[in-house]
Formats: sequence, C-alpha cells, structure tokens
Amino acid sequence: MLSQNPCVVPSTRHSFTSNLRTQSGSYFETVNSSLPAACQNVSEVAAYRLIFLDSSSVFYDTLYVDDVANTRIRPALRIIKQNLTLLTTLLVDRAQPLAMKEVMRASFDAFLMVLLAGGNSRVFNRSDHVMIQEDFESLNRVFCSCGEGLVSENVVEREAAVVKGVVGLMAQNTEQLMEDFSIATCEKGGIGVMNMNGQKLPMPPTTGRWHRSDPNTILRVLCHRNDRAANYFLKRTFHLAKRR
Repeated sequence: MLSQNPCVVPSTRHSFTSNLRTQSGSYFETVNSSLPAACQNVSEVAAYRLIFLDSSSVFYDTLYVDDVANTRIRPALRIIKQNLTLLTTLLVDRAQPLAMKEVMRASFDAFLMVLLAGGNSRVFNRSDHVMIQEDFESLNRVFCSCGEGLVSENVVEREAAVVKGVVGLMAQNTEQLMEDFSIATCEKGGIGVMNMNGQKLPMPPTTGRWHRSDPNTILRVLCHRNDRAANYFLKRTFHLAKRR
C-alpha cells in the first residue's frame, strides 16, 4: 500500500480539513452564543428610540403637561399602536416577542418619568390618580392586544408593578406621604424613626430604581403634589421653593 511506502509523504489534507472544521465549528458556536445578547441590545436601542424619540412629541413631551384632564394618553396610544404594527411586519417571527417586550419596558419607563421626573410643567392633584390609573391600564392593554400573545399577561403585570406602586402613592393623602417618606428615609439612613418635627431629614439619593417604598420616589411624588401642605413640607425640610 502507498501509505506503507517510506518514500511517500503522508497527505496533510485530511488533517487540514479536520482543523478547518474544528475552527469553523468553534467560530459558529461563538457566534450563536453571542446572538441572544446582540438581539437584546438591538431590541433595547430600537425600543427606546421608538418611545423616547419617535413618539416623544405625543408621549413624554406632552403627557400631563399643565393639566392632566386635557392631556391624556390616547394620542400616544394611537401612535404606539401604529409603530407596533409596523414593527411586527418588519421583524421575523422569532424576533417579535423580545422587541415587543422591550418596547413595553421603554413605554413604562417613559410613563414613570412623566410622573416622577416630568419637570415643573407637571403637577398633580391627589384626585388625578384616577385618570392616571385609567391611562396606564390602557397602556397595558396595548401590549396585551397588539402583541397577539407575543407578551403574556403575566409578563405585562410583572413589568407594570413598579408603575402601579407609584400610582398608588399618588392616591395617598399628603400627610400619609410625608409620614411614609420620613419613615423610609430614617430606615434607609439607619438613624431610627423620628418625629417629622425633629431632626432634619437627609436628602435621599437618586438610585435609579424607583419603587413605592423608595424615599427618593416618595419625595418625587411630594414634589409634584399640588397642595399647600406638600409645599410647606418641602420648604421646611429641604428649603425647596414653591413650584408655581
């Protein structure tokens, strides 16, 4: 046989092919493993662009500006529905659930920013929480209906929990908010619960994780509360000027 002849140099073709297959397999395994993270990043960027840039004129820029009753969420919902319909036609079936979920998260973040970081043009009466709650329920239904099963109701409810907690804070009277804020601030600072007329409370840091039990979140609700008691508390505690 040729392979037994000492004058014949063994071919390296098989070895080269095997190495190439091994390298190719390793390369594609790496590519496949990185695809979920890449899809996640692309979906997040696209979702936040859609909500905070493409839909900003009818959502963050105008929702509840100056007056809640006359600046409800309906115009924003109409645009969001149109964009979601377009999104599902552009994406392959496998990419749709992730993209829809990220758009939902971005819209909930924008809604929270309107309530908690909307600037001086947004102030809320306690009674406004009824309309705000209705608007947020309408926003939830968009993702349950337009998604056509792409986002389950359980996922929508889980992502919506923080917003619902903040709306719940807005339903509380100002005295209860002040008490909750004082208790939460003292507990976070490890200085023990004290009377609101006692030691000056420290300004709670902005953590970026808003929650109904977070002192900074409660303080933001107070800052947007349109009543005399809230204004007096903010001025006395933190020397914050009256908003209007």
